[in-house]
Amino acid sequence: MNFFCSDPFYISRESKSRSSIPSFHYHDAYEILYIVSGELHYCIGSQPFQLVGGSMLLIRKNDGHRLINPNGAPFERVTLLFQEEFLGRLLTEDPSFHPLSPFQAGSGSIRLKGQEQGYVEGLFARMAAESANESPESNFYLKILLSELLVFIHRILNSGRQYITISTNQVHQRISHIAHFINHHYDQRLTLEELTSRFHVSPSHLSRTFKESTGFTLIEYVNHVRIKQACHLLKESNMQVSDIAESVGFENSTHFGRTFKTIIGLTPLKFRKIHQTNIQL
Repeated sequence: MNFFCSDPFYISRESKSRSSIPSFHYHDAYEILYIVSGELHYCIGSQPFQLVGGSMLLIRKNDGHRLINPNGAPFERVTLLFQEEFLGRLLTEDPSFHPLSPFQAGSGSIRLKGQEQGYVEGLFARMAAESANESPESNFYLKILLSELLVFIHRILNSGRQYITISTNQVHQRISHIAHFINHHYDQRLTLEELTSRFHVSPSHLSRTFKESTGFTLIEYVNHVRIKQACHLLKESNMQVSDIAESVGFENSTHFGRTFKTIIGLTPLKFRKIHQTNIQL
């Protein structure tokens, strides 16, 4: 197993299809891995994890892990590493709460809901900008942002939400193939009946194992993949909302708008206005 010495604080957001560290390894730092889009697998010790867009993987310091991406499919992820010492006095200031409590139960994966995804992606964006800024107050502000993220994760786990794992290698492979297919065919008609026919599995079995492995029902996952792509088009193109809805697989704009607001918390037009204004600024 390879050991890697980490910086006190490190964050990156990358789109790739392969890891730069494919071997089994461990760090002298805590790691938070967040999947923006795509799907891949991680192995922590002997425990496999199925990660899809909106998944957050918490890896304790010194826990061996490695990326497994059998399909070689592209994915986008945020990697956050921090050493315990980076938080300094924040670890002992308040005896009623320990910032590293999310890691006390061990390494694991949690599924974030739509608005939660937007919240943590905003935190990661501010961390990345501040890390690149390197102004005198940057380290202080990074500690505040990291503390905000750790409190957020603590509250999710304290609410009773469970870690998500994969029960068997067979399930791991089948769900991987189905998630891979959805990620590359989200613009097509994707129903439970059509997917069960394509992958030769019963509807009840697929529904149960997909939910157990990803934290999503099948239709929730399809909608999240479609809405993620719609967000990209709203930010990066001038396409009409109705054309975006059709291009990502929705049969009508009304259903698209309702689903978009449920997941993102904003209407498509409001989302576009906010993000295109930010780009112009």
